[in-house]
Amino acid sequence: MAKDTPPRWDRKMQQRLARGEAAALGELYDRFSSLVHGLAHRVLGDETGADRITREVFAHIWEHPEGYDPRQGPFRSWLATLTHRLAVQRLRTTETAAFARGGEGTSEDLERKVRGASAAARADYIATSMPAPLRSALDLAYFQRRDYRQTAADLGVTEEEARRRLRLGLQLLATANDASGTPPGPGRSR
Repeated sequence: MAKDTPPRWDRKMQQRLARGEAAALGELYDRFSSLVHGLAHRVLGDETGADRITREVFAHIWEHPEGYDPRQGPFRSWLATLTHRLAVQRLRTTETAAFARGGEGTSEDLERKVRGASAAARADYIATSMPAPLRSALDLAYFQRRDYRQTAADLGVTEEEARRRLRLGLQLLATANDASGTPPGPGRSR
């Protein structure tokens, strides 16, 4: 497949949505609602807000299926970017309203909070999107507190391979603090 040719599923899904197929929206929701909700929750830190953003994202897709261009990247990345944008807008609105009501904090505090929430959401997105061998190595090393030798033994790989997987996984996660702070979007390579 040529590099600029979008994945078949993404193209077909966009076409089905453009035709107004309700079943396509249901399929998209089943496949990506946990990603959308998780990213929104990570940014907002609020279950109710994350539910609201999830509804808004899928309503937006239903109303504007042409907003996704399969040539720009995978549906997953576009959904993550859309979710992030809406959640950050909601966070800024609610925090600005709280500040206006006499809450504590400054606009710099708000931006710091937004950047922190964006980096956390990006890290979640990266961790769930990385290849399973890298994710497994990181899980063993950091959440189960195994050293690289134990990780290698648990995974059934050489110590060098375990170190390589850990290094690559950490390099991917390190991009969560990049200047943009948003999940990789269509047309971006990370």
